[in-house]
Amino acid sequence: MPEPLSIIVTLALGLAIGSFLNVCIHRIPRGESVVSPGSRCPACRQPVRWHDNLPVLGYILLRGRCRDCGTRFSVEYPLVEAATAATFLLLYWWYGWQPLLATRWLFSAAMIVLFMIDLHHRILPNGITLPGIAVGFVCSVFLPPGWWSSLVGLALGGGVLLAIGELYYRIRGEEGLGMGDVKMLAMIGAFLGWRLTIVTLVFSSFLGSAVGLGLIATGRGSMKYALPFGTFLAVAAVVSALVGEAILAWYLTFY
Repeated sequence: MPEPLSIIVTLALGLAIGSFLNVCIHRIPRGESVVSPGSRCPACRQPVRWHDNLPVLGYILLRGRCRDCGTRFSVEYPLVEAATAATFLLLYWWYGWQPLLATRWLFSAAMIVLFMIDLHHRILPNGITLPGIAVGFVCSVFLPPGWWSSLVGLALGGGVLLAIGELYYRIRGEEGLGMGDVKMLAMIGAFLGWRLTIVTLVFSSFLGSAVGLGLIATGRGSMKYALPFGTFLAVAAVVSALVGEAILAWYLTFY
């Protein structure tokens, strides 16, 4: 496939998937089906017309409002669609057309959904993380990182956070991490393997610390402020899927 056409196809697919991810982000925390009914306005419940449901473009043409009742739609909808398309394109540029690309697209889509749900609701649904662990391991039987690295990754990812959470509880007497974070990192390990699980954990910890210190410095948080760690895991996991091996190789040159 010519490169320009590959880019167009990738962006179109990313936008379409991003539109579906918005449905998942909105409905999964509410226990609703992501298949039916079709997209509708959350205020007046009128179905969204197909030409108004075009990713990003529909939001722009409607000026961010429902055609029927005028209720303003969240700007997060086009942002999720655009972010999904951009992520898909970056992964395509990095991996090219190969079977591993499909698993990386699937993985990044799950990370985007978990990022948004944890950001808004402070939960990481079992309906995503548990099947994700199984799918990641099965994919790794046939594709990189291989079944052994995947198995070690999911055990390491879940085990490390479980141990950290238990240690925090014994020292502070309160919950520091939820089981959702444990399952999410196990899912990341199943898809990416143990090496990139370590990269993800280190990067997400630095990212979370930086954001936490920024909130404290600006007076918008305190040492007790609960950050949605799943959001940092999601960002770090996508970065690891893209350039984690390169980062690891660069780091090991110092030893």
